[in-house]
Amino acid sequence: MSKKWTLGLAVLAVAGTGLAQIRADGSSTVYPITQAVAEEYIQRNPGVRIAVAFSGTGGGFRKFCRGETDIQNASRPIRKSELEECERNGIRFIEIPIAYDALTVVVSNRNTWATCLRTSELKAIWEPNSRVTLWSDVRREWPRARIVLYGPGTDSGTFDYFTEAIMGRSGASRTDFFPSEDDNIILRGVAAGPYTLGYFGFAYYEENKGKVKSVSIDNGRGCVAPSRESVLDGTYQPLARPLFIYVNVRSLERREVQDFLNFYLSPQARRAIRATGYVDLPADVYSLGQELVNRRRTGTFFMDLPPATPLSRFVEELRRELR
Repeated sequence: MSKKWTLGLAVLAVAGTGLAQIRADGSSTVYPITQAVAEEYIQRNPGVRIAVAFSGTGGGFRKFCRGETDIQNASRPIRKSELEECERNGIRFIEIPIAYDALTVVVSNRNTWATCLRTSELKAIWEPNSRVTLWSDVRREWPRARIVLYGPGTDSGTFDYFTEAIMGRSGASRTDFFPSEDDNIILRGVAAGPYTLGYFGFAYYEENKGKVKSVSIDNGRGCVAPSRESVLDGTYQPLARPLFIYVNVRSLERREVQDFLNFYLSPQARRAIRATGYVDLPADVYSLGQELVNRRRTGTFFMDLPPATPLSRFVEELRRELR
């Protein structure tokens, strides 16, 4: 299955005119999931045109809350300010979890020392006004060389989640790093090494595993590498996170949007989700998502859910909301 990671816009269609259209935007992390599901859907429904773009979770919410898109891809729950903007514009939405991610810290292949970082060390490196400039500032035995940092831009949900999970406050970060909404740019920067460090979603790391190395994370219980298994068993903390799509309720009045959403939550679509490298959720969670759609249960259930929430609690929260 193709993964057009470097494209800002993928339009999936067949030749012709008068096709039904669906518009999706938002997170670059969720982008390959929605694109992969859309590719599978269009093979079965060639009369539908689906435009999938990424402008970051924050940039996508601005468009979504103005009514410009049907589906918002998000690597974090909606914020209060975004919720209020949607409400001002009369945009009612359904919030649907679709996968789990292990946000992955990466270094150059030439880095032989930073195989594991404590969360306190990550905080010291990335916090606002950080005094850490050299690798030896992190641990004395490490090279006396400047750390070159790459990361998502401030419109990115990955940036929001990382800063909240590591610093305790969304958006709290040093500013002297190279930001980009395009994971490929972060990858190229880190791979150029040897003293670089960055972070992005697990699936993008899996796609480019030979070009950079992942760093295990020690949250006080030893070093844990990012993996499907460590996400599912709850040991990769605090950087495991849920991924979402938000659907404009008004868009569901169009048959093509309703049909696409039904497919997105189907077993056939889960094959596409797994193919992107992300962790698909338990089957009953997609059934609960379908129930949210069928009942037209609008609003956010997860806005106040803290970072590092285990998958099991996350699933229970969804079940509780639908009792």
